[in-house]
Amino acid sequence: MGSVIGKNVKISVFGQSHSKAIGVTIDGLPAGISIDMEELKKFMKRRAPGQGAHTTTRKEGDQPEFLSGLVENTTCGAPLCAVIPNTNTRSSDYENLKDVPRPGHADYPAQMKFHGFQDVAGGGHFSGRLTAPVCLAGNICMQALAKRGIQVAAHIYRIGHVQDRPVNPADPIQADLQKVREKAFPVLEDEKGEQMLRAIDQAKKDLDSLGGVIECVITGVPAGIGNPMFEGIENRIAAAAFGIPAVKGIEFGNGFGCVGLRGSQNNDSYEMREGEIVTRTNRHGGILGGISTGMPIVFRVAMKPTSSIAMEQDSVSMRDKVNTKLVVHGRHDPCIVPRAVPCVEAIAALTIYDMILEQ
Repeated sequence: MGSVIGKNVKISVFGQSHSKAIGVTIDGLPAGISIDMEELKKFMKRRAPGQGAHTTTRKEGDQPEFLSGLVENTTCGAPLCAVIPNTNTRSSDYENLKDVPRPGHADYPAQMKFHGFQDVAGGGHFSGRLTAPVCLAGNICMQALAKRGIQVAAHIYRIGHVQDRPVNPADPIQADLQKVREKAFPVLEDEKGEQMLRAIDQAKKDLDSLGGVIECVITGVPAGIGNPMFEGIENRIAAAAFGIPAVKGIEFGNGFGCVGLRGSQNNDSYEMREGEIVTRTNRHGGILGGISTGMPIVFRVAMKPTSSIAMEQDSVSMRDKVNTKLVVHGRHDPCIVPRAVPCVEAIAALTIYDMILEQ
């Protein structure tokens, strides 16, 4: 059950990091959605590994093969199923992990839950590799949302101690943010991006890693989408966001910054603008009571430093019940944040499209 999300559009992810293929089944897509395959390929490439010194050296083409659900690149109402071959695996790098768990990874709790039957190669089903089919499903939903005038875009907000310029949360267009997806390194200010890359390079030289924050904005969502209490937009986006490995926190609007403000400083005044009800500012991040207000939906996710680092670490032998040392082998990102930007966009699109279909 842990690999399925969605109510009106159900997304089911399958496969493991080093299995023959990974993939996704999407059930509930309305018929008649035309999919731009070139746009989908560009989106998938943004997440794909092996794109520079700041990413893993594992190279995967990530070109999906559609098995069902499409007729001439248009949804036909049947469940859509797509697979992505794994073509560059090195499972021998992970042979010792059933005995010696990696710090920061799911190796130990997976051993307790699955009693040694789990696939440890590349992290198995816990791997960030599984975000590839999530991105595939997410971009299909992004294309469907775009036809309704709804856009999703994100950027690297922070890596280590280097912070990019934040978005203007009250801007209904976010033109600068839309341009970020065309960049090799997804930041608003290129100078900050260069500083981030230098910080990543230094962490890699130190046999270490860095974490960061991704900021995402959804524009064009009309007021009135969502539900109160346990089925609000924040609830649903948060549930999907934590499906991205390494996500450890999420905030909407001012988020944790609210605690340093008074109500008079944090509230957003309403006003009429060109015949529409809007808020003068957008500290609430486009959501009140779990329901959209018509302002841009703004949220940020915090991502931990990559757990697989090259320096020697302390661990245990689960078989012999003794302390031991571990050096992690394999190919890993010194910072996962740049490749996670389209993943965050994908989960935002999946969630909002699913909730819009509820209306």
